[in-house]
Amino acid sequence: MNAKEYCDLVESSEIEHYRLGETIKIKDIGSKLVSLLEIGFDLVYEPSVLEGYRYLVREELVKKISRISAKLEQDDKRLVIRSVWRSFAHQKLLWDTTVLLMQRRHPEASVAKIHDIVSNYVVSEKTSTHSTGGALDALILNRKTNRILDFGTNEGYDIRLGRECYPYHPDVSELAQKNRALLIGLFEAEDFVCDLKEYWHFDYGNIGWAIEKGKNQTLFGIIEEC
Repeated sequence: MNAKEYCDLVESSEIEHYRLGETIKIKDIGSKLVSLLEIGFDLVYEPSVLEGYRYLVREELVKKISRISAKLEQDDKRLVIRSVWRSFAHQKLLWDTTVLLMQRRHPEASVAKIHDIVSNYVVSEKTSTHSTGGALDALILNRKTNRILDFGTNEGYDIRLGRECYPYHPDVSELAQKNRALLIGLFEAEDFVCDLKEYWHFDYGNIGWAIEKGKNQTLFGIIEEC
């Protein structure tokens, strides 16, 4: 499958996901949010655009993250946590920050074009699965070099947004494909699902997870503020 065929498939799958999402009941088992900063795991935290960010997840995710981290440590690597639960205000701040970054990178692009690009990767406050506490953005750090692995679109933490961010894009390097397979495999082994368009984004218990797993209801709903 070439790049165009793959991207077309991803984008048609996304439309189908939107349709399926309307059939799923949003339930919440009422589990609490837990700060990863207070657990004591050997994780790397990407600095957040939100001052005082606490890196909160639903408590069901804690052991899963612990096992993923332990597997990486055996291979001289560390799990990088980019972002987890985000309030509505945090999601809006992320949108505004990403739009400004893209405008600086592409001054020739119209506002409408910038918004179109960003909307593929930063969605509205009410539709982001990050507001459920069941979504997690992650990368991997090589302990030996103290550098983030090459995933094909990143320079360290900085990720260039575009279609090559789609998890199985065929035009990224062999090394990037290998590193993506490692990251995705670790999370899938813990019952997470990888986002259709973002190789770094994983869902568990929320609507993204329910759609991909064929569930008729979620474990987690939205938590607007904490």
